[in-house]
Amino acid sequence: MKYLLIMHQNPAVFDALTGEQRNAVMEGHGAFMEAIKESGEMIGTQALGDPANTVVVSVRNGSTVVTDGPYVEAKEYIGGFYFVDVESEERAYELAAMIPDAAIEGLGIEVRPVMFSAGMEM
Repeated sequence: MKYLLIMHQNPAVFDALTGEQRNAVMEGHGAFMEAIKESGEMIGTQALGDPANTVVVSVRNGSTVVTDGPYVEAKEYIGGFYFVDVESEERAYELAAMIPDAAIEGLGIEVRPVMFSAGMEM
């Protein structure tokens, strides 16, 4: 079963952490990546750019419209994700709980099943 473990970020929460806490989060991601590589559960991971560099593309009346993003006004944004292949939904929850951001008040990990993936065997 394939899942995206989506990391929701809030700059105010991250900025309120001490330098030591921020370093622990980063080091924790390194350890997490090694663990799921070793277990064979990691398909991939990506960190996304700052929302200030985001645009939204839409088509209205046949014309392409590009506007500043992100799409919705919110404090939180998607900062990145892990793409994993696990035996069960419960295992996806276990992995999400291992991501350092999950332990920080105001942040969270969204666990979403992948229903379709072009170019990959599901």
